[in-house]
Parts: sequence; C-alpha cells; structure tokens
Amino acid sequence: MKFRFITMGLVLLGMYSQALAQNKPNVVIIISDDHAYQAISAYGSKYGKTPQIDRIASEGAIFNHAYVNNSICGPARATLLTGKYSHKNGFKDNETSEFDFNQDLFVKQLQQVGYQTAWVGKIHLGEKLQGFNYYDILVGQGTYFNPDFISKQGRKRAEGYVSDIVTEKSINWLDTLDSNKPFCLVIGHKATHRTWMPDPKDFGTYDTVNFTLPATFYDNYQSRQAAALQEMSIDKDMKMGYDLKMFNSLEEMMNDGNFKRMDQDQKNNYIAYYRPIYEQLQQGRLTGKQLAEWKFKRYMIDYLNTAQSMDRNIGKVLDYLDQKSLRQNTIVIYLSDQGFYMGEHGWFDKRWMYEESFRTPMLMRYPPLIKPATKIEAKLVNADIAPTLLELAAIKKPVDIQGKSFVHVLKNTKEEHRKDIYYHYFENGEHAVSPHFGVRDDRYKLIRYYKRIENWELFDLQKDPNELRNVYKDPTYQRVVTKMKQKLIAQIRQFDDDEAETIYQVNIDR
Repeated sequence: MKFRFITMGLVLLGMYSQALAQNKPNVVIIISDDHAYQAISAYGSKYGKTPQIDRIASEGAIFNHAYVNNSICGPARATLLTGKYSHKNGFKDNETSEFDFNQDLFVKQLQQVGYQTAWVGKIHLGEKLQGFNYYDILVGQGTYFNPDFISKQGRKRAEGYVSDIVTEKSINWLDTLDSNKPFCLVIGHKATHRTWMPDPKDFGTYDTVNFTLPATFYDNYQSRQAAALQEMSIDKDMKMGYDLKMFNSLEEMMNDGNFKRMDQDQKNNYIAYYRPIYEQLQQGRLTGKQLAEWKFKRYMIDYLNTAQSMDRNIGKVLDYLDQKSLRQNTIVIYLSDQGFYMGEHGWFDKRWMYEESFRTPMLMRYPPLIKPATKIEAKLVNADIAPTLLELAAIKKPVDIQGKSFVHVLKNTKEEHRKDIYYHYFENGEHAVSPHFGVRDDRYKLIRYYKRIENWELFDLQKDPNELRNVYKDPTYQRVVTKMKQKLIAQIRQFDDDEAETIYQVNIDR
C-alpha cells in the first residue's frame, strides 16, 4: 500500500511538472550578424526593405534604444547567453578569448524546468556547447555557400545558401519536438557579415537605387584621435576583390576562398553578375572621390541584397509558428549582434561606442503581453534579454546575472529601464580600433580610450547627434565632464569591471 501511495505521488508530481511546463512560453531568438538598424525599413531605412522583420514590429514591439555592451560578434552572443558583461562571462574579444560553457546560461535554467533547447547556425563561441539538447552550428564565421556545420554527430557540409540552410535546419528541429514541452530555439544567421555575398536570386534587387552619401561620409575626424587611426574606411580599406568581388581575372576570383566552396552553377551565377560590373568599372577609370563613392554604392547593393535572403527566411519561421498555432504562446525576438556602419563616418564594420555600432536593432513579438505596433523608448542592453526570458518563464534570476529584466517595460511602455548605459570594447586588433569604455545617458556620452590611444571624448548628443565634435576640453562643458565621470565610475563599480577602474584612475589630463 505504501508503495502504491509513493508511486501515485510521483505520477501526480510528474503531471504537475508537465502542466507547469505547458504553461511556459516558447522562445525563438533570431540573431543576425552586423545587421544595421539603418538598413531595416521598420526603423525608417531609406533603402532597405525588410517586410518580414517589419512583421515583428507591426505585430509586436520595436525597441528604439537597444544597445550592446561590446560591439563585436562573439562577445555579443556570450552576453546573450549569460546575461553578463564581457569581463564577467570571460569572452572579451574574438581574437584571444575562449568561451566557458561550464558557466551558467539562461538556456541551462530553461532546461531545468523542462524546456527543449537548440542553437542552429552561427554562434562563434567554439564547438563544445552546453545547455542545448540539439545544436547544428556553423564552423567559426561560417560561409555563405555550401557551409560546414558541427552537430553532436560531427562535422558535415550542407549544400546551398547559408540563410536557407539555417532556416531549414531550424524548422526541421521544431518538427521533432514534444508538443507537451516548451522550447527555446536560437537561430544564428551569418548574414549580413562581411563579405556580403547575396543569394543569386537576389542579384539586381538594389542595383538601380540612387544611394545618397551619409552626411558624415567625408568625416575628417577632427578632435577624435582614435577615429583618425582606424582601418575600416570604405575608401581606403574596403578591398576591391575580397569585399566587392572586383577581381582582376576569373582565375583570381576562383582562387578566393569564398568561391572555392561554390559548385559550378553558383560560380556561373556570380561570374555572370559581377564580371560585367568589373568591365564597366575598368572602362570608367574612376579615381579619388568618384571611386570612393562607387565603392560605397557597391557596398550598399551587396549588403542589402544579402539581407534579402535573411529577411525572406525570417518570414518562413514566422509563417511556421503561425501555421502550427504557436504564435500566441511564443516569444519571438529579432536582433543583431550589434549595429554596423553604412557609410557613416566613411566606414563599414562596428566596434565603436558611437551610435551606429553601439545601438542594435531589436524587435519582439509576444501577443499575451505586447500590443501590436508598440514602440519602446526605454534604454536597455543585450545583457537584459536573458533575465527577461527567465522572468517570463517564471524562473528566479541567478545572482551572477548582471542584466535586469525589462518585463515591466513590456507591461508599461512609459516606464524607464536604465538611466545610463555602460560599454567596454576590449579587442586591440583588426581595423585598428583602440579599446575603450564609456557611459551614455539621455544627452551625453563619455568615452575613455586606452592602449593605442590614451584620451577622452565627450559628446553632446542633443547638439551633435552625429558625434563629430569632441567637447571634452571645452571649458563650457567641464561640469558635464565631472558629472559624466561620476556616472562612469559608478557604472564601472556596479558591473565590477576592475580593468576599467584601474585605467580610469590613471590621470591623463595633465
């Protein structure tokens, strides 16, 4: 009799746990690579047409002040998983860091309450994943054509275009799930990462667009020493062959690593599209500003053409959720790993605390909580996503998570979330961007550079939204400098960034 009672108790406990699991929301996070908010039509892009991403905005919320704590690929994903800033999760940069999957991750917390979890596509955090029941990830940065994937079964090449493959693998995994249990799927797109190689079916989409140069394209970097030293200029640093596919010969083109992976049909499509452009360029004999502006236009065309396939595939995922009646109980978040330059300051790439790379696009759909066409102005950072998802899943936030849930903002969009945003970029390598940290409030931004350059920058974002005039040494801003330094050291100590505090204490104003 005693055994029967124990057995019945275990059965009831299992039924209770299953019932709890069924009530928890599903989660789909779609994270792109280097997708600029300036290229998304929901954010008012002049050129980029992203109808599927826009669906998330029209059916949910758009975040107009979402930021990252470290504007570079791997560290952004590490923060997404851990809810911790780079100096705490250990993945500070792409060149020297190794991610420790033994640490707590929000997906591990979800697993403990019955979630089925997966990551498909680009993760860029190594190959020894934990916290996922299933994974099928791109090797390193991945390639646009015929990419290699690593799963629990080993390494295998997939034939086709990367955005299509990642989406197909994601949907195939969703088809295998136990419908009585919630799921969390992270879809990691390679697009729109350099070298911007479109699906051939999207060739020509933006070719006839008359792109206007950004107002800061010919920035002279006066008063900004670090910016003057960078190596991410469209004019000087964007490569004609590697980046823009303007190879001097077919042999040179086919010897490029991206083209070596292509099958003959893929190669023929690229030859047919790009060689006439190359021939026309040769006839034009462009130099100086004419060539710089031609490069800008070709960059914009390739970038936006590449985004087309990703947007189309995001639509496939949204359609799947709707068709399977999963929309009502599924949180969908779209974001990029960071922002990106679309010619502002004459640049491509990211890394800086300037707005174009510091700020990321982010949209979210969850019908029980978010009304259609909601606009959220509260400031938040990517570290806040993990604790938000845990709260929505009724899971207590672990003590080491540094982000804070913005569920209260979803319930009342007028509420404030963060007064100040802290940033720290650590990498001292590619593109010659000096490491730096800083703080932003509603009006001002203070940045401290170190290693390559030792100096301060202060911007009045109200008067100078393009961040062209460093007013750190302007006598009329000295009270602001004092106030912002107080805010910066408070943020450094709040997030326990010992390296930044040591640098902060060094007086370089003498």
